[in-house]
Amino acid sequence: MALQPAQAQGLFDFLGGSGQRHSPPAEAEREAPSAPAPAKKKPAVPKTDKPLAPATAQPKTPAPVSDAPPPYEPQLLRLAEMMGGLAYLRDLCAAGDGDDWRDKMTVLLNAEAPSGARRDKLIASFNRGFRSYELTYRACTSNAKAVIQRYIDETGRITQDIAYRYGNP
Repeated sequence: MALQPAQAQGLFDFLGGSGQRHSPPAEAEREAPSAPAPAKKKPAVPKTDKPLAPATAQPKTPAPVSDAPPPYEPQLLRLAEMMGGLAYLRDLCAAGDGDDWRDKMTVLLNAEAPSGARRDKLIASFNRGFRSYELTYRACTSNAKAVIQRYIDETGRITQDIAYRYGNP
């Protein structure tokens, strides 16, 4: 019997696709195994008397598409965090409009995520922004004023970008 090089299996061979079909070797070409067959491996999951899943359980259905976050979610989370920082810093620097930033956040929450986990993420981002500056700044400094200006500029860019890319025409 002539030895032939091994052939790689294609993807379609596993899927029953259009790959070449090979007939089994003729009885004369088969050789007796030279070594005993390896012992069967134990299953990875130990056998128990209890089933892994109840027989009456329904298979999980995929989550509705509406639960997926929008493509602008990262920008929205950043916006919420900056609004939290502005709510703290604007009051700290005597601008007196910290409540306006809270109100803007409330409007954003009502428009984007009236309830659920997404709303909780946005609230957590707002609070993270507020608390991070609350821990850092105890008095209004030139750096705090620079952060305020930078955040106002960036929030404007983010809102324009989201409205331009994803808003209604």
